[in-house]
Amino acid sequence: MLPDRLAPGLRVVFCGTSPGLASAARGHYYAGPGNRFWEYLGAARIVPEPLGPEDDARVTGFGVGLTDLVKTMAQSHDRGLPYDVPALAAKVAAHRPRWIAFTSKEAGAQASRWLGHPRPGLGIQEWLFAGARVFVLPSPSGRNQGRAHYDGRPGRLAWWEELASALEREP
Repeated sequence: MLPDRLAPGLRVVFCGTSPGLASAARGHYYAGPGNRFWEYLGAARIVPEPLGPEDDARVTGFGVGLTDLVKTMAQSHDRGLPYDVPALAAKVAAHRPRWIAFTSKEAGAQASRWLGHPRPGLGIQEWLFAGARVFVLPSPSGRNQGRAHYDGRPGRLAWWEELASALEREP
């Protein structure tokens, strides 16, 4: 289990589906081979300096939080995982980030289903999650490679840049 990296009043909390084997083994978020989370975080200028998985305990200092819908290790992101959307909602309500960014369509779908909304696409959502604005990102996982496009964008990084713009517009 990876510890939540949360603090009151963050700009954005990134919420993944569940930690993968490599992340669980290393004890750090988004630590799997080929996972581009940290690259995108820096390239989109959501944080002012390059960070890597070993820096996950420092992210709150940049106004960023980290958590997952499933707080146990999972080999794959198959259906049937023990999603705990109510626990996530309680964390978001308690810490009051301005935004929650789901780092996969599956994580965003679990949250929207719990609220009674249809399955979301990528990008800014019209609904709030426990008072936070919602953005759904394509998964940064190495397993999410090889697509010709990402819901109208040339690649995954474009969605991260769009999130960065939204964070700037609504600080």
